[in-house]
Amino acid sequence: MPRLPIAALAAAALAGALLAGCAPSRPESGGQPATDATMTIATTTDVVNYNPLIGNSRSDNWITNLMYPHLLSIGADGKKEPQLAQRWGYTDPTTGYYEIRPDMKWSDGTPLTAKDVAYTLNAVKRDAPSGTLYGQLTNLAAATAVSDTRVEVKLSQPDSSLIPEVGFWGNIVPQHVFEPAGSVAKFANDGSGGGWVSAGPYKLTNVQHGQSYTLDRVDNYPLVPGGKPKSAKIVYRVYPDINTEILALKNGDVDVIANALPPAQVKELQNTSGIKVEQVPGLGYAQMAYNMDRPDLAKKDVRLALAHAVDYDAIRRVVLQGQAVSTGSNQLIPVLSEFHDKSITEYEHNPELSRQLLTGAGYQADAAGNFPLRFRLIYSLQDPVTAQWATLVKDGAAKAGITIDLQGLERNTYLSMRDKGDYDIYAGNFAIMDDPATNMALAYLPDGSINYGHVDDPRLTDLINKLRVTFDQQAQIPIARQAAKLVRDEVYDNIMYTQNLFVAHRANWQGFSVEPSELLSIVNPVSVASATKVG
Repeated sequence: MPRLPIAALAAAALAGALLAGCAPSRPESGGQPATDATMTIATTTDVVNYNPLIGNSRSDNWITNLMYPHLLSIGADGKKEPQLAQRWGYTDPTTGYYEIRPDMKWSDGTPLTAKDVAYTLNAVKRDAPSGTLYGQLTNLAAATAVSDTRVEVKLSQPDSSLIPEVGFWGNIVPQHVFEPAGSVAKFANDGSGGGWVSAGPYKLTNVQHGQSYTLDRVDNYPLVPGGKPKSAKIVYRVYPDINTEILALKNGDVDVIANALPPAQVKELQNTSGIKVEQVPGLGYAQMAYNMDRPDLAKKDVRLALAHAVDYDAIRRVVLQGQAVSTGSNQLIPVLSEFHDKSITEYEHNPELSRQLLTGAGYQADAAGNFPLRFRLIYSLQDPVTAQWATLVKDGAAKAGITIDLQGLERNTYLSMRDKGDYDIYAGNFAIMDDPATNMALAYLPDGSINYGHVDDPRLTDLINKLRVTFDQQAQIPIARQAAKLVRDEVYDNIMYTQNLFVAHRANWQGFSVEPSELLSIVNPVSVASATKVG
C-alpha cells in the first residue's frame, strides 16, 4: 500500500474534524410518561443468533438492537449521528477515536465503559464472527481504552471509513459476559447462563421459538426523554407472511409491522381507519448477483445477456407500483448525490441483444430458440416484492432463450444457502448504502463478506483500496465513480432499483422516529423506546 502523501495527511486531519459528532444533550424529563403498555411488533422470521456480533437477519437485528447499543446512528441523508458515542473521528490517518457517554449501564448494573468498546472491536477482529462488523475491521490493528470514556483505535493502514462505519454497524457487547465465554464467534448468547445482560432500552426475558420474543423495559435509558422507555414490554410476534401480519394489524392483534409493506398494500392501508403508514427513506437497493464460480456465469457476455433480458421498467412500474427509481445500474444510488454519476446508465432491456451476445460467445440455440443455459435463482419467501419480480426476471430470460429455475426459500435457509454460495443467481436487497468505500469493499473485494458474485478483479480491488485511504470526499468521488462504472460494465452486480419504503402501525401509537432502511425504520431502539400508546 503506498504511503499517504503530506496533502492527504492534512486532509485526514480535516476529515477528523468533519467526522467528529456533536455531543447530544441528555434528554430532558417531560413529554409522555412511561406506561404499563405492551407494544406488539409483527415479524416473519425467528431469531437465529442472539449474539449481535453474528446475527445477520432482520429479526436478529431488530431484537438485538434493542439490547446492545451502537456507537452511532444514521440520518435520512446517510450522515452519521451520535448514539453511545458522543464524538468520533481521526487524530491522524492511522489513529481514530470514540468518546462515549458516561451514563450508560449494563442491565446488571455494571457501568458500560470504553473497555467494553475496545474489547468488542478487538474480539471481533481476533475471532472473525460472521456478522457485518468483522468485514469493517480489515484495517484495525488494536483498540485501547485510554479512559472510561475514550477509545483509541490504531489502524494498520489509513482507512477513511473505518471509524464511522464501525461506529454505525457494530453493536457493543459486555466484556464481563462475553470474555469468559471464549470466542465471540462461537458464543451463542442464548440466555442459558441466567438470562441476557444488555444495555439497550429493553432486555430479552422470554423466548417461545416460532411464536414470540418478549423484552422488558430497562428503567435507565438516557437516550430517550425522561431517561425511561415508554412501554413496559415489547413483544415480537412471528407470523408466516406479510399478508397475515397485515390482517393481524387490522384486527388490532399487533401494533406495528416491522417488515416493509408490499407496494400494492400501501394505498389500502393508508385509507384504513385506525392505521397509520409511515414513509421510510431508502438508502439501499435491490440486486441480482451472478455467481462467477459457475463456469457459464464467469463469462462476461453471459452476465450481460442476463442483464439485458430484464425489463427493469416493468419491475418498477408493475411490482413496485412506481415507488422505486432506477439507479442507472449503479451502486452509487441517486440519494448519494455527491457520488452518483448520471453518465452510468441502466442496462437496456433488449432480449434480442441478449441472444446476439450468447451467439457471439459460442452458444447455439436449439430449434425452439433456447440456449443450453440453465440457472437457479434463490430468493426469500418472506420478501414478497422480490418474489414478484423474480418471476418477471424468469420470463424475460426465457425470451432471451435462457432458462431460470426459481427457488423461493424460508428466509433463514435462504441466508444459509447464500453464505455457502449455493446458488447461481442471488436475488436480494442491500439495506443501507451509506459509505461507498466500505460498501464496495464488502461487496467486491475477494474477501468481502457480502461479495455474492464472488468478484475477484485486481483493477477493482486497486480502486477500492485507493478509495479507502482517501480522506477528502472530493478526491474520493472520481475514484468511486470509476469503480462503479467497472462494476456496471463487467456486470459484477446488477443493481436494479432503489425505493423508499412504507411501514404501518396502529394509529393510537405515537412518537416513533424514522431512520432509513427496513433494518432501522420505526423499530430502531430510540423510536421503539419513545413511542407511546394514546387513547
